[in-house]
Amino acid sequence: MLVQEVVRHLVHLPQGVYVDGTAGAGGHSVAISRSLAGRGRLICLDRDPDAVSLVRKRLPVSSDTICVIQANFADLDRVINDLGISKVEGVLLDLGMSSYQLEESGRGFSFSRGEPLDMRMNPDNALTASHFVNDLSPKELEEILRSYGEERRAKSIVRTIVSARAKRPIETSSQLAALINSISPKSRRYRARHPATQTFQALRIAVNKELQNLDTFLKKIPSLMVIGGRLVVLSYHSLEDRRVKQAMVEWEKACTCPPDFPHCVCGKTPLFRRLFKKGLKPSQDEIERNPRARSAVMRAAERV
Repeated sequence: MLVQEVVRHLVHLPQGVYVDGTAGAGGHSVAISRSLAGRGRLICLDRDPDAVSLVRKRLPVSSDTICVIQANFADLDRVINDLGISKVEGVLLDLGMSSYQLEESGRGFSFSRGEPLDMRMNPDNALTASHFVNDLSPKELEEILRSYGEERRAKSIVRTIVSARAKRPIETSSQLAALINSISPKSRRYRARHPATQTFQALRIAVNKELQNLDTFLKKIPSLMVIGGRLVVLSYHSLEDRRVKQAMVEWEKACTCPPDFPHCVCGKTPLFRRLFKKGLKPSQDEIERNPRARSAVMRAAERV
C-alpha cells in the first residue's frame, strides 16, 4: 500500500542501507530494491517464516546487496549489529496484515474461514489465540478486547464466549466470528466491517505483542539511524498510529526547560523532523483497487 509514496519518502540516498522491517509478501521490498544503486543495500525482516520464504523467492538475495532474515523489527539493533552495520539510512514498518496471512496462512486471522484459532505471526511462539479465548478469565479477556480492540461491546461478547466455551472449546475462527455475529444488532450485521473485526484485532495484537514490539522499536530507532535517515511507518488502526504520531511529535521537541530558566539544563535536542504533519492516506483509486487500504495512515520523519 502507498508503495510509490513509501519509496519517495524513504529512499533519499540510493547508495544507502535500508530496512524493510515487515517484509510480508515483499511488495515494498521489491519496490525499494529497484530504487537502490551502487553500494545500496536492503535488509528485509519478518518474524513469519512463510513471509521470509516468499520474499526470498521474489528478490535476488545476495549477502552484499539484499538479505532476508527471520526476525522481529523490535530486535533491529541486534540484527544490524550481527551484520556489522552500526546505523542505517532508512527503515520502513508496514504494520498491517499481508494478504498471504489473511488468505493463505491457515492461522485463523480471517473470520471468513474455518481455520484453527492460532493468529501467531511467528508459529514458534507459545501462545495462540485459542489460549486467550478458551483459557483466560472473563475479566482478562474483556480487558484485552477493550484495550486492544477498543470494543464497546466487550462485556457482552465475553459473556457469549464464556457461555459457549463452557460447553465445548471454541476451536476455529469461523466459530468465534459466528458467536459474535449472533449477538450483534441486525443493523450492524450488514455493514462493510464485520462485527468481529475489533475482537479479532484485539486477539491478534495480544497474541503477537504488537504494541509492545512497536514501543520497543520506537525507543531504539533514533540511535540506529544516520543523520538524514528516514523512518516511514504505515499504521492501520488508532492504537498504532497514535503511538507513532506521539513519538514523532516528541522527537521534534527541543529544550523543555521552563522559559524563565537562564540557560538549558535538560539538554534535549530534536531527534527527527516530520516530513509532513498530517498522516498521508491512500488515494481513492488505491482504495477501490484494494479496500483494505482504506484504514492505512502513513507517517514519515527524518533524523536530524
